[in-house]
Amino acid sequence: MNKVLGIIAEYNPFHNGHLYHLDTSKKVTGCDYTVAIISGNFTQRGSTSVVDKWSKTKMVLQNGVDLVIELPVLYSISSSENFADGAIKILNSLGIIDYLSFGSETPDITVLDLISDILCNEPKDYKKLLATELDKGLSFPKARENALLDYIKNTNTFENDKQDFEEYKKALSSPNNILGIEYLKALKKYNSSIKPVCISRFATDYNSTDLSKIDIPTSDCNIENCNLKTFASATAIRELIKNKDFNSIKTVIPENSYSVLMDCINSGHIVPDLNCFEKEIIYTLRKMSIEKIADLPDVSEGLEFSIKKAANSCNTINEFLNIVKSKRYTVTRLQRILLYALLNISKEDMQLSKQVEMPYVRVLGFNDNGKKLISEIATKHPELKIITSVKKFIDTNSDKDLQVLFDKDVLATDVYSLAFENNSLANLDFKNGVITF
Repeated sequence: MNKVLGIIAEYNPFHNGHLYHLDTSKKVTGCDYTVAIISGNFTQRGSTSVVDKWSKTKMVLQNGVDLVIELPVLYSISSSENFADGAIKILNSLGIIDYLSFGSETPDITVLDLISDILCNEPKDYKKLLATELDKGLSFPKARENALLDYIKNTNTFENDKQDFEEYKKALSSPNNILGIEYLKALKKYNSSIKPVCISRFATDYNSTDLSKIDIPTSDCNIENCNLKTFASATAIRELIKNKDFNSIKTVIPENSYSVLMDCINSGHIVPDLNCFEKEIIYTLRKMSIEKIADLPDVSEGLEFSIKKAANSCNTINEFLNIVKSKRYTVTRLQRILLYALLNISKEDMQLSKQVEMPYVRVLGFNDNGKKLISEIATKHPELKIITSVKKFIDTNSDKDLQVLFDKDVLATDVYSLAFENNSLANLDFKNGVITF
């Protein structure tokens, strides 16, 4: 019986490290097919996708994924918890996924699993520790990290092996580990039969701007000429794109991904970061009332006043972030708030995304194997909303909650295309069809 691998990713853009993870995941799990849930035109760190979601889909399909599904924007730009929760809800609803593979800096999945258990069950002692840390004025991620470490230290014996406790400290200091923990937590929450697998990251950190050349045994990787390959984080690659360092870009992404990337560059359809929308964002914040700003997700404790004041006194996003950021409000959280304002996302919208039990399955692309998977999913779960035709979904959908989610996806694309140098057209979700490969 065929096995199916699930991957959740941003692929911003698809690079050599992603290819290594994909090929290694297939080898470790023995899966025959792969389904990828990818963020669309905006990302979880509160920024943009450097290329549009259809171009990303081409990159992914050309490198061995069979079916590509879009993560709705209400999940893709929210907290790591809601990002993971939304993606797992979709993967789980398909009813065909055997394994979930994610990259992490911590190779021992049992470390991540123990942390996810604590977060899933929320023991009383842990909640007390978290409240204490939040009272110190720390950001939620930092307060949670401190509370988890204190709880783990209080409930486990590390006297004879301090290295074990260091593993937990390391596990909570990486964005990839944090997402992995949230995936594990969501799998537990939905009592999913999907088996998690973590693949160790190497060479470059998540936010590193370095390029690293590493020897990888050919037996461990199916990448062509993989024994000597250059790797870089997506952050570093986006900097290379901004700097038009094409020679370096060629060394860190697959050849077919480079071709898609150059098509986007030549057509003027590159959106490097959130700064592309800084005038629109500042205009939006200046226009919004204090009450409207307070209704943005993640805005609390009077932050709306600081946001309004900063928007009225600065000209750039960098100036805005420098004014408003604090130990409680991180740059990433503030950037997400800016995206919420840009895309007209309210606290009610975000709460809706958490309450939806079964989101739609928006198919961005597939190959022949992916086509078989879609047929199998539709047969097993006829009640599932599988979108291959946007018009058909609009004409037949009667679920108001799903309509809200979908309308935000359409708006996100319409806003995203404003940053194109050429052909900044609206309604691309209706004009661009499913990518087939």
